[in-house]
Amino acid sequence: MNNYRLISDISKKKIAILIDPDRNTNDSLEHVIKNCISGGVDFIFVGGSLVIGNISDTITYIKQRTKIPVLIFPGNVIQISDKADGILFLSLISGRNPEYLIGQHVISAMSLKKSGIEVIPTAYILIENGKTTSVEYISNTLPIPADKPEIVVATALAGEMLGMKLIYLEAGSGAAKSVALQIIADVRKNTSLPIIVGGGVRTSEDANKIFASGADIIVIGSAVEQNPDIISELCSSR
Repeated sequence: MNNYRLISDISKKKIAILIDPDRNTNDSLEHVIKNCISGGVDFIFVGGSLVIGNISDTITYIKQRTKIPVLIFPGNVIQISDKADGILFLSLISGRNPEYLIGQHVISAMSLKKSGIEVIPTAYILIENGKTTSVEYISNTLPIPADKPEIVVATALAGEMLGMKLIYLEAGSGAAKSVALQIIADVRKNTSLPIIVGGGVRTSEDANKIFASGADIIVIGSAVEQNPDIISELCSSR
């Protein structure tokens, strides 16, 4: 626990597929998993802003079918399972809602300790993308304006100074546009932590540009829900 083995190697660009348990049946999961394996996906994230279904069942189903590491991408304290390999312990440092800065973390801390899964402190930064997203609504926080890269950089740098192990730049699920390339480049220039970028990534061309700007891991969710066969194309962008 807390040795960050899952993110220790950032010498190669990586792809993560985000799976929302409420938006998948066993049949659709089967299809996604097969494409993840054939495409060479590096991580499978499970979770979302609002998950009603049983996250443990989804994780178990995935792990019975692949050795790809499964990480929890939690929207709240109930999205915890000892079936996963690890959890992105997200602190929404772009917002000012104490529940998502530290409150949910306090409630879940003992359960996570007992679970034995790897806990990865992650500086979660929400960036405006042109429309209101689920994470903005559920967390009751405002994203950083897309035309204020200096605020994003200062926020990411603060996360690093606070001891976070990952920077997660998030445009939001189903975002109208992904995180601006200049923002990614500016964060890369000013911090030494691995950078995850999520939201609004729909094509291998999008992924290529994001990787070239300095991202280490790209997360794709909505595009895969619409077309699981796109996974191989996206993986080729690394």
